Amino acid sequence: MNWLLSRYPKLPLYFQLMRLDKPIGIYLLLWPTLWALWIAGEGHASPANVIIFILGVIIMRSAGCVINDYADRHVDEHVERTQHRPLAQKLISEKQALGLFVGLCATAFILVLFTNEFTVYLSFGGLALASLYPFMKRYTHLPQVVLGAAFAWAVPMAFAAEQNALPDVVWLIYAATLTWTVAYDTQYAMVDREDDLKIGIKSTAILFGDADKLMIGLLQAMTILSFIMIGSNIQASWPFYGAVLVATGLFIYHQWLIKDRDREKCFQAFLHNHWVGAVIFAGLVAHFLIKSPTGA
Repeated sequence: MNWLLSRYPKLPLYFQLMRLDKPIGIYLLLWPTLWALWIAGEGHASPANVIIFILGVIIMRSAGCVINDYADRHVDEHVERTQHRPLAQKLISEKQALGLFVGLCATAFILVLFTNEFTVYLSFGGLALASLYPFMKRYTHLPQVVLGAAFAWAVPMAFAAEQNALPDVVWLIYAATLTWTVAYDTQYAMVDREDDLKIGIKSTAILFGDADKLMIGLLQAMTILSFIMIGSNIQASWPFYGAVLVATGLFIYHQWLIKDRDREKCFQAFLHNHWVGAVIFAGLVAHFLIKSPTGA
C-alpha cells in the first residue's frame, strides 16, 4: 500500500473525489436497482446481471460525484459542508477530474456490453441524466427531480437486462424511486439551504420554503402508495407488505428528525433513508422465497 501511495500520491484524493469514503450514495442507488433485478427475475435474478449492476452502481455513482464536483468547483469553497473537497481546494485539476469521469463512464459502458442490445441503448439515457443533473441546480429549483430520474433509470435497465422488456411494473418501481429520491434529497438540500441562497444555487428545499416538511411528507406518501401498487402488481405476500409498513414507520421517524429543520438532524434523516431501501429489498427477497421456497 505504501508503495502504491508513493507511486500515485493523489490516489486518496481521487477516492475522496469519487466519495468512496462516503458510500451512502451507493446504497441509495443500489437498493432500487436490486428491487428491479429481483422483481424482473422473480426472485432468481441472473448472478451475472447482479454482479454487473452492483459494479455499475458503484462506478456510475462515483462518476456522478466527480462530475458534480466539477460542476460545483467554483461554489463548493463557499459552502461549509463542501469546502474541503479536492476540486474546491484545487488539489486535483479540472482536467484530471474530467479524465476520471470519462474513464469511469467508459468502464461502466464496458460492463453494459456484457448484457444485451436493449440495455446498451438504455445506458445512454442513464449517462445523459447523470451528466445533466449537476448543472440543473443553476437553472431550475428541481434538480432533485433530475437526480431522481437518473437514479431511477437503473430500473428499466435492470428489466431490460433480465427480461429484454419493460412491463408495467417497471414504471411503478420507477415512480417509487423518483418520489423517494426527491424526498430524501430535499432533506439533504435542507442542510445547505442557507449557503445555497447566498450563492444562488437552486433546490427543492428552497422552492418548498416553509412547506418543505409537508412536501417531503407528500412525496413519502406517494412512495408508499407506489410500493403498495408494486405489491399488487406482483401479487406480493405478507413479508413485502410488512416491509412497506416498516418503511412507513421509518418515514414518520424522518419527519420527526426534520421537525425543527436542524442541519444535523436533516442530514441524519437523509442518511437513514438507506434503511428504507434495505427493508423493501428484504421484503421482496422474503416474498419470493415464500412464493418459490424450493428455488425452482
